Amino acid sequence: MSRIGKKIITIPEGVTVTLNQDMLEVKGPKGTLSFVHHKEVTLEIGEKEISVKNTGKTKKAPAIWGLTRALISNMIDGVKETYVKKLELQGVGYRMAVAGNKINMALGFSHPVNVDVPAGLEAKIEEGVLVISGIDKQAVGQFAAEIKRLKPVEPYKGKGFRYVGEQVRRKAGKKAASK
Repeated sequence: MSRIGKKIITIPEGVTVTLNQDMLEVKGPKGTLSFVHHKEVTLEIGEKEISVKNTGKTKKAPAIWGLTRALISNMIDGVKETYVKKLELQGVGYRMAVAGNKINMALGFSHPVNVDVPAGLEAKIEEGVLVISGIDKQAVGQFAAEIKRLKPVEPYKGKGFRYVGEQVRRKAGKKAASK
């Protein structure tokens, strides 16, 4: 039984939610998001709350119930306030710059790395930290993970991309043999 699915979602001021058959649309001050829910759950929209009901009889129905509730809650939070991921790049000679809708990076390869920022997301650099923001939580997290995958933190010197505040376990290097 899903504990998350049981929670009722409250709709804050300034956010409107409409349901057309299986399509849920959430509008807020930051933008609009839409979502097609699974047939094993039903949505009930009240004055200032949404409840998700489990109607499926399959084995995966409870998981879909909790997932649907979490996705709708993230949509409501996203149109109210944007989601932000911050990445810092550490290493001598590593650089990054945002030019229009592209991120240009020098990551120690023989060539520069250019990445297009997806539609609906915004990227900027503040004090050496790449800030990715947008209203879709999944899109922000996915793009941040793709950027981090370009140069993951290596455990010996700690060079590469890391989330701000992320702890990286460092390994000891080779020791000089003593005689």
